[in-house]
Parts: sequence; C-alpha cells; structure tokens
Amino acid sequence: MYDLIVLGSGTAGVAAAGKCAEAGWRVALADPLPLGGTCALRGCDPKKILRRGAEVVDAARLLDGRGIAGDTAIDWGALQRHKRGFTDPMPGRIEEYLESVGVDVFHAAARFTGRDEVEIDGERLRAQYVLVATGARPRPLDIPGADLVSDSTAFLSLDELPKRILFIGGGFISFEFAHIAQRAGSACVIAHRHDRPLAGFDPGLIDRLVAHTADLGVDLRATADVTAISSVPGSLVATLSTGEQVEADLVVHGAGRIAHLDSLDLDAAGVAWSERGVEVADHLQSTTNPHVFAAGDAADTAGRPLTPIASTEGALAASNMLEEARATPDYRGTPTTVFTIPELTRVGMLEDEAREAGYDVRVSEHDTGSWFSNYRVAESTAGVRIVIDTATDRVLGAHLLGPEYAELVNLFAMAIRLGLTTEQLSSVTMSYPSVGSDLSSML
Repeated sequence: MYDLIVLGSGTAGVAAAGKCAEAGWRVALADPLPLGGTCALRGCDPKKILRRGAEVVDAARLLDGRGIAGDTAIDWGALQRHKRGFTDPMPGRIEEYLESVGVDVFHAAARFTGRDEVEIDGERLRAQYVLVATGARPRPLDIPGADLVSDSTAFLSLDELPKRILFIGGGFISFEFAHIAQRAGSACVIAHRHDRPLAGFDPGLIDRLVAHTADLGVDLRATADVTAISSVPGSLVATLSTGEQVEADLVVHGAGRIAHLDSLDLDAAGVAWSERGVEVADHLQSTTNPHVFAAGDAADTAGRPLTPIASTEGALAASNMLEEARATPDYRGTPTTVFTIPELTRVGMLEDEAREAGYDVRVSEHDTGSWFSNYRVAESTAGVRIVIDTATDRVLGAHLLGPEYAELVNLFAMAIRLGLTTEQLSSVTMSYPSVGSDLSSML
C-alpha cells in the first residue's frame, strides 16, 4: 500500500513525488517513456537549444554589412548532438534523484482498476492518493492521411532537416519551429484555419510578427485548413480547404494538444475527465473521486499549459495531500512566450480584457525598433503595449515583441504579482545599457 502513486514524470509529477517522499511518504511513480516529461526531453528545453543556432545565424545576418562579414550557417547534425548532450542524461538524473528520496520508479504504463488502485506492468497497487500528471499529446487529426503527419517530438529529433516542411496550425509549435527551420535552410509553410494566428496575444503585435515571419521567407496560408495528406513518390501532398495543394518532405502537427488521459481507464476509478484534463476542484482534487488529484497539462484548471504552472500545481497538490488542505494555485503574473526570433510574449490582461473587466486603462504603446537596445543588434521588429490601471497606476498587462523581451517580461510579471505601480517600477535604477533599462521608457 502506497501513500501516493504518481502517473507521469514531467515537472508536475516529479515535483509532487519528491515532495511527498521527502516528507516520509511511501511513493511510487510510473511512466512508460523516459523520465523527464515533455518539457525537458521533447519540448521547451531542446527547442530552446535548437533555437540558439537560429539566433546566432539571425544575429550574424542582421549585422551583415555592419561589421560582420561572411556566411554563417547551421550544422543541423552538430546542433542536434549539442541538444542531446542535455537531453540524453536527463532521464538518468531524474531517476537518480527520485531513488535518492525513496521513490519506487516503474518504467511502465499504468491504468486504473479501482478508485484507489492502479495496475502497473501487470501488478495491482493501491494508494491513499493517485496524482495524474501525464501531460498532453497532439490533438488527433481527423483527416485522410493523418498517419503521414509527424509531431513535435519527431521534429526535435530529426538527424537531417528536410528541404520542404509544412506546419499544420498557427500556434506556438508551428511558428517556433518554422523560425528555426527557415533559418537552417528549409522552405517552410504554415497553414492555419483562422485569419490571425497565435490567438491570445496582442493583435497588433501578432500582425507585426506575421509580417516579419513572411519577410523571413515562411509561406503563411491563412484561413486554410489541411483537409488531407497523401503520399506520392518522393513527396507528401497536403490538400488545403482553399483547394490549393502544398508539396512537402515533412508535415508537422502544430494544431493543438489535448490531455493525455485516454489510456488510463479513468472511468474505472469514477474520475470525471475530458480532453481538457481531469475535472478538478480549485485545490486540484478530482471532483468525483477524493483519492485522485491532477496537475499540469493533465488537469482541467485555469492555468495555462506551461512548465512553471505544472511545477507549481504539482507541488501544491502534494502539499494539499500531505496536509489535507485545500490551498489553490495563484496564476497571477504568469508570462507566456512564443520563442520566435524575435520573441512575442505577454503577461496579464490584454487591453480589451482589462476594459471588459471594468478597468479604466491607459495604454503605453511604443515602436521600440529604433531604441538603442534594438539598434545595437540591428533588429527593427520590436514593439510594446503596456496596459495600466489609471486609478491605481498598477500594471494590468504587458505585451512585448522584440529581442530578449522574454527576459524583460519577467519584470512586468513581478510587478503584476506584487501589485507594483509604474511609479515604483520607474524609480528603480537598472543596469545600463541593458534591455531592462528600457523599462521606465516603456511605461
């Protein structure tokens, strides 16, 4: 009998397993895949390493004729080896940590066989609590030829980069990967069903990024669903809802993800769930089975599908189980970033959201492409929109497009989380000349 069985070894699962084991609980963790979850092995971290190659190429090309001479190119195979220098040791490091705190690790799939019982590798195990932290998977594509489509995991593991790549969907994955692959020499197409991609970000900044992406050479097809994929000798052919056809050597799924739950047999445990995740109360406990908690992308919460959210929810779920408490996550001031080059990022409310919530706002808007921090690197695609509550002078939202703005947004996140005013932020003397020193001018 275990105190806790954790399903999944991503940030949510490892955070919970480690915390409960260190508190003296008997804990087991099961995952049929290498330990580490999506972010460390098949998502955020390896993507950011591959992006670095594209950043360096982009930086050199921007300064061509401004002091940098000669061609710079990505050696994709060498870049992949650099990436694997991080990802390959990760499962072993995580397992070493879990075993050091006393967690029993099972390298096998799990499924529920009762309200407090799971079967792992043919063995039935009971526990006071089970934490579902199995993450997300690509949304099934209900089109002919869907079996010919690769996913983000496969893209991040390519030994060679194909000459022609089609990305399905206009979200994070498609834009981030296209910005990498185009700079590495591939011809990329993004087909997305809506008139504007990257839903949830500032519309004006989206338009600027879309224009910049097109200038890069990426072929953007708006209001164009992929309706079928077929294979012909030496090529894949995608049929679009517009009637057009696109030939590619690789088609990558970037059309959204759903909670990875269908293999767990949650119905056997009486756990309510949907493609959004396990249905949980605000304190992350299943609404229909008190033995079950869920965290991260496998939980249907108000939190965005982000690694820091998963980690926070996993640790909080562990605390609630250990202390029989009902603490709830605080999602205020959580940034989210599209790691294109340059990056698009946001934290807090959009202007429309703030007005709909009843705030009287002013918006501090700037084209920052000519500011020193961007002139220095010769990047003119940059701008910010800061949403400020006129009554309290507090930052309600920050929306930024530009080099290193994924770091700058953290200052705005801190301001939102702590309720700082623009006067307080502007009074801080920043390191100069740095991107952070632009903060007071942005306000």
